[in-house]
Amino acid sequence: MSRPAPRPAGTVPTPPERISAGFVVLMGALIAVAPFTIDLYLAAFPQITSDLRTEPAAVQLTLTTTLAGLAVGQLIIGSLSDALGRRRPLIAGLVLYVLVSLAVALVSSVALLAVLRFLQGFAAAAGTVLVMAMVRDRYSGVRMGKVIARMQLVMGVAPVLAPVIGAQVLRFGDWRLLFLGLAALGVALVLLATFVLGESLPPERRRSGGLRPALRSYRELLGDGGFIGLALLNGLAFGALFTYVSSSSFVFQEGFGLSTQQFALVFAAGSIGIISGTQLSGFLVGRVAPRRMIQIGISADIAAAAALLVVALAGGGPVAVAAMMVVILFLTGCVLPSVPVLALDANAHRAGSAAALLGAIQFGVGSAVAPLSGLFGATTATSMALVLLIALTLAGVLVLVLRNRMQLRPTERTLDSSPVPH
Repeated sequence: MSRPAPRPAGTVPTPPERISAGFVVLMGALIAVAPFTIDLYLAAFPQITSDLRTEPAAVQLTLTTTLAGLAVGQLIIGSLSDALGRRRPLIAGLVLYVLVSLAVALVSSVALLAVLRFLQGFAAAAGTVLVMAMVRDRYSGVRMGKVIARMQLVMGVAPVLAPVIGAQVLRFGDWRLLFLGLAALGVALVLLATFVLGESLPPERRRSGGLRPALRSYRELLGDGGFIGLALLNGLAFGALFTYVSSSSFVFQEGFGLSTQQFALVFAAGSIGIISGTQLSGFLVGRVAPRRMIQIGISADIAAAAALLVVALAGGGPVAVAAMMVVILFLTGCVLPSVPVLALDANAHRAGSAAALLGAIQFGVGSAVAPLSGLFGATTATSMALVLLIALTLAGVLVLVLRNRMQLRPTERTLDSSPVPH
């Protein structure tokens, strides 16, 4: 047999009576591993360049290999988890993460650093993809939306805070200390996953049959226009966030001349914006349909990005640009939780593969969009605003194309129509 064990017709996984705070906190910690792996060392680029006696472009390549590892890791680990369960691949990935993080702290060449960063990204993918799959295993409909909103809060805030935290850590040691810190985080998560986290995918719901059904799952997902459309929409929304993260230091520090402390305040304001958006999205789950949330959020996001471009072209100062970015991040935070809810809702029988492909496309599209603001020269507020507007407009086009496919399954809506405990 190569198909998952069938469930009785018309049934769905029964969600827990309440949303466990401990489960949400642990899932948040696991999903934060990837963005911290990507962004924690950004402030150390000049130091790494000097220490390894290499060129800035070579150090930047280590970021690219990390993103590649994350994309590949999600595809492989997510698919394996549909056959093996979630817990064993997660623990194996975290153990690998600890070992590779320790190895990174000992490297003496940028070439080895690039290779190890690929492996580190691969291992970090276990947290990202398996969290989404475990949430789908345990919850459905409105409850799933509540939990995913909290996960997206972490995914939105972590890339913004990680460079700031990394810069503070560098006050106490060199760049290698950052990776020792990541190794320590990995050890803590290995212990929690081993002794606290239970298995969310029982054997009767696992896929059997080896590699062939895994490839079939990806082929079917790639042929599902609704799923791919939502995955691209998710990637473009994250691309807007990544554009801000990768461009803001150039825009505010080099362009507007802000100090490190002033720039930290700008980052804090952005964090408040995206936290507020994801929290509002979580509050509105069950009250506003995900499709409506996406339609309103993306439309307002496009308008805000257009306003930012006007402000930038008019020579607006750092306060005006930062204020518009807070609005854009708030609106993006409102949208992000709803997209994976819809994408995973229709793929409960292959949640691992669906979460893997969703994450791979998210990082692929996001990492492709983010560097565009500096493609034709220095990164400025105008170039950042233009990339944001293009990415969000393309997301708006996808919303129009998918308007009749962005609905939860009727069984899920019926199951979770009761009030949701907090």
